[in-house]
Amino acid sequence: MTLIALLTGAGISTDSGIPDYRGPNGLWRRDPGAEKLVTYDYYMADPEIRRRSWLMRRDAETWGAEPNAAHVAIAELERSGTPVRVLTQNVDGLHQMAGLPPRKVLELHGTARSVLCTDCGVRSSMADALARVEAGEADPPCLACGGILKSATVMFGEALDPAVLGEAMGIAKACEVLIAVGTTLQVHPAASLAGIAAEGGARLIIVNAEATPYDAMAAEVVREPIGTALPKLLAGYRLG
Repeated sequence: MTLIALLTGAGISTDSGIPDYRGPNGLWRRDPGAEKLVTYDYYMADPEIRRRSWLMRRDAETWGAEPNAAHVAIAELERSGTPVRVLTQNVDGLHQMAGLPPRKVLELHGTARSVLCTDCGVRSSMADALARVEAGEADPPCLACGGILKSATVMFGEALDPAVLGEAMGIAKACEVLIAVGTTLQVHPAASLAGIAAEGGARLIIVNAEATPYDAMAAEVVREPIGTALPKLLAGYRLG
């Protein structure tokens, strides 16, 4: 059976109310200073940056977001029996909320739903950390060792988990179809997965509002809104 890999970026979640980063109305264009809040060196060196980062996390649109039609379409494709793997640059957890088994989702840039101690490595719940912020802790330390806590996401200046990246590269090489959805394909090494798939003989389909560096390698480029284009596209790959 045909293995379908989906490389998903921020654009797949905009219909859920989560803004993207580099689009025309993206977060970095609206507030270039916000990028410092998710840059590792700034975060570790400056308690004020950490305080602002915690407030940004507390107010993030992620917490009220629900999966949209595109997330649901991917989960339905998997339930139909088609072999599916999702390689996501997103940290919102909406693929899993839509019903996709967690083992079918590789979170290339980590997850915003957990926090990580930068000293002892203990993971804990983001919800618990945000409750501490609400209770008045501006920069809540690790309860185990007192170290600095950060979101369990890959910040600017941090490397991707090599095991996760290696597994993603293996899927890109093995898939027959790779659909890149809502990603500018500008952030590496995640973006290179599109090229790896195409060079391995996979059919590369790009669904994105704006041009990407990989459009010339694609067998098909779709500029229609993701919420309508992706369900229509995936219907052709469903079994049963």
